Amino acid sequence: MITIEKLNRFGAKTEEGLSRCLNEESFYLTLVESAITDEQINTLTEQIQKGDLNAAFETSHALKGIYANLSLTPLYDITHELTEHLRARENMDYTPLTEKLSASMKELMQLAEA
Repeated sequence: MITIEKLNRFGAKTEEGLSRCLNEESFYLTLVESAITDEQINTLTEQIQKGDLNAAFETSHALKGIYANLSLTPLYDITHELTEHLRARENMDYTPLTEKLSASMKELMQLAEA
């Protein structure tokens, strides 16, 4: 189960996230749990592997918004960088960024399970 303390250890700015949820901790944690189970990172990786940078940009941009609103800073920072590269449709190897994003999500998932 995810808690405010675990999110703080992860690097989330929980005070900001809570304020966006009218300081309703249970609502905030429910939204975070929903983001943790989100399979969109896999979708994003597949879109990039297929070379569909338009779809990948849309997915990355949506994830960035979710992570920003929940103040999941480690995830936000990676998706922000990824989104900007995709916005420019850069022809580059996105693997290091998608792997970093997946690893960060796995870290958060492990905290939720502990």
